[in-house]
Amino acid sequence: MLSNQKWKCTWSQIATLASVIVLVSLVHLFLGPVVPSFDTISVRQAQSLCGPVNESITQVTKDSSEPVLAVAFDRRFPADLHGAVVYRNASWKSEIGQWLSGCDAVVKEVDIVEPIGGRKCLNDCSGQGVCNHEFGICRCFHGFIGEDCSQKQELVCNYEKTPEMPYGRWVVSICSRHCDTTRAMCFCGEGTKYPNRPAPESCGFQINSPVKPGEPKMTDWSKPDLDILTTNSSKQGWCNVDPEDAYAMKVKIKEECDCKYDCLWGRFCEVPVQCTCVNQCSGHGKCRGGFCQCDKGWFGTDCSIPSTLSSFGEWPQWLRPAHLEVPSDKDVPGNLINLSAVVKKKRPLIYIYDLPPDFNSLLLEGRHFKLECVNRIYDDRNATVWTDYLYGSQMAFYESILATGHRTLNGDEADFFFVPVLDSCIINRADDSPHLSMQNHTGLRSSLTLEFYKRAYEHIVEKYPYWNRSSGRDHIWFFSWDEGACYAPKEIWNSMMLVHWGNTNTKHKNSTTAYWGDNWNEISKERRGDHPCFDPSKDLVLPAWKVPDPHSMRANYWDRPREKRKTLFYFNGNLGPAYENGRPEDSYSMGIRQKLAEEFGSSPNKEGKLGKQHAEDVIVTPSRSDNYHDDIASSIFCGVFPGDGWSGRMEDSILQGCVPVIIQDGIYLPYENTLNYESFAVRVSEDDIPNLINTLRGFNETEIQFRLSNVKKLWQRFLFRDSVLLEAERQKASYGHEEDWAVQFSKLKHDDVFATFIQTLHYKLHNDPWRREQVVNRTKDYGLPQECLLHK
Repeated sequence: MLSNQKWKCTWSQIATLASVIVLVSLVHLFLGPVVPSFDTISVRQAQSLCGPVNESITQVTKDSSEPVLAVAFDRRFPADLHGAVVYRNASWKSEIGQWLSGCDAVVKEVDIVEPIGGRKCLNDCSGQGVCNHEFGICRCFHGFIGEDCSQKQELVCNYEKTPEMPYGRWVVSICSRHCDTTRAMCFCGEGTKYPNRPAPESCGFQINSPVKPGEPKMTDWSKPDLDILTTNSSKQGWCNVDPEDAYAMKVKIKEECDCKYDCLWGRFCEVPVQCTCVNQCSGHGKCRGGFCQCDKGWFGTDCSIPSTLSSFGEWPQWLRPAHLEVPSDKDVPGNLINLSAVVKKKRPLIYIYDLPPDFNSLLLEGRHFKLECVNRIYDDRNATVWTDYLYGSQMAFYESILATGHRTLNGDEADFFFVPVLDSCIINRADDSPHLSMQNHTGLRSSLTLEFYKRAYEHIVEKYPYWNRSSGRDHIWFFSWDEGACYAPKEIWNSMMLVHWGNTNTKHKNSTTAYWGDNWNEISKERRGDHPCFDPSKDLVLPAWKVPDPHSMRANYWDRPREKRKTLFYFNGNLGPAYENGRPEDSYSMGIRQKLAEEFGSSPNKEGKLGKQHAEDVIVTPSRSDNYHDDIASSIFCGVFPGDGWSGRMEDSILQGCVPVIIQDGIYLPYENTLNYESFAVRVSEDDIPNLINTLRGFNETEIQFRLSNVKKLWQRFLFRDSVLLEAERQKASYGHEEDWAVQFSKLKHDDVFATFIQTLHYKLHNDPWRREQVVNRTKDYGLPQECLLHK
């Protein structure tokens, strides 16, 4: 509790405080919920306006009679009238911004002892895997198992045949030609001119013409298409077609055949190109379809961890400069097993589990469509082609955390532990092939994904000592799919969840997706527990992936001035069943987009009607825009509503400098439990949709300019700049490429997604109540002054 202490206020300070109260009350009267009410000015804030007699407050904890010193951060870094404290160009919630300003800004490097492993693996993994030199355990490539990866698997492409279905029931991997049973992938096979040319799915089966005009073609999965083997130029071939003849239009080809698999380019997969791997194996390995085959002396998902066999001069930046401590000969009678490197690092420190490849590398290596699971592929020049894969944030984040200076190999020194499970890849690949069957999950991808996370939890509990030290509270998991951590297994719920969907379930208590396979309502409480989808006291919503767009950056959409923003409110997207090509489910977007269109629709629906309150400066349309980013940049306010869960509209708004208008009750947006949203966004309740435009017209010009200016300050925090620049460095070093996107991103200097994440972790490290004893006892060197360690 606070000890008794007198506060001194001069008459001028009292007058100032009274003026502030009156001013806030008047603003609140006219603007309603736009700014904080007087209730939000706490006694502590009032005290900070006057100031205490001393610079600090004496606190006495319940567990100790010893007084604890806490610096008055609120006096040194006072909040504005919106309750925000600006730190590194962003408006944070006051207590967080104050601690970051006083502590994160002054954190110093500390000496960390990093263990460098040298254990050998059995038979060197038989050449079919990567040796983890920390534990001497093999990570086997796709199609190989066993302690030394010597056992070859038989991963079939087809389900068991029946008289009616000689190739089994449909599955993504279904194959009428040659099945590569190490990956369950389909190729033309022996006896053809191009045996390694992919022949997946409908490519190998007969296609029936539509019964009625306008209807789609239908594939007959029971009948192979032998014409793809033809050498007759008048038939639609594939496996024996020469690319030169096809490009010259001398022969016909089957249009359903294409180059779906990674590592190949060209209409006929005739150009081998760089495959996509995590951090492209860090320059210490070869990417084989998504799995890094590390060079001797290196290991890890991205080959970034050196062993005692590696060259010190090639060590990654996060392990340099290092002072090596080599055991004496008498301590190591045989081969050098381990050595230690003393490295200077700033906290927070993160340990990344080197999980079995089932949870990451194998999912990437075995994918049947090159654009799945990743945020980039490579063209015939081996230049980067960024994808608009919505869940690409998971790959970007994983690459950044593996390369960050906050990474440590010393679990005893770690403050947090990251568990790298690629859920977006699990869900995309559900039912990809018979060995990834959902047979035991009643067709629910959500159930299959929960099982993967449960297995990862069981692995780290069995193999590592770190989970039980905190019951997993210092562990971090990423759930990138539509409804985030809604289907997290109950065993891991103590941990921090990184998501795009911050549903607290205070209003929307059940699954909100309109896609049945992702619904989690049917998952038993024995497996899932009864947790919400998001807990703002421990979890964090991260921004979604957006394609690096050099055009938008050159145009400076984020900086477009107020006078050029002529549209009051803008939303362009699917508006549901009332419109042509709209989603047919009434439950899509929890009905929010439909309600918005009913009131303010600016395009005619199927009945030819506009919204009841449509206005000239309000755009609510499902019609795809040719200048989407420019349209947003021409608007003051932009709609942020859910889809089948989260949508990327928050990122679209912020990156184009538009004030986001959020309508999704009880659902947090990126950083909303850390940043002060009232400084740059507007929230409107779902029940208040009919009054939306009146609410927005009620903002005065000062409030509009205030929010627009804050959006301009923090927009880079919604970009995965760190990951993009890692790729830019790799491209320049390997191929001399410096594309326009790399040039534009290299000009950005403010904090991005990953920097914001690290700052949030740093605050949590010293402000989560369960860490109090650890911090007070100074079991680690935190590189901070005493007042930061004992904050609160």
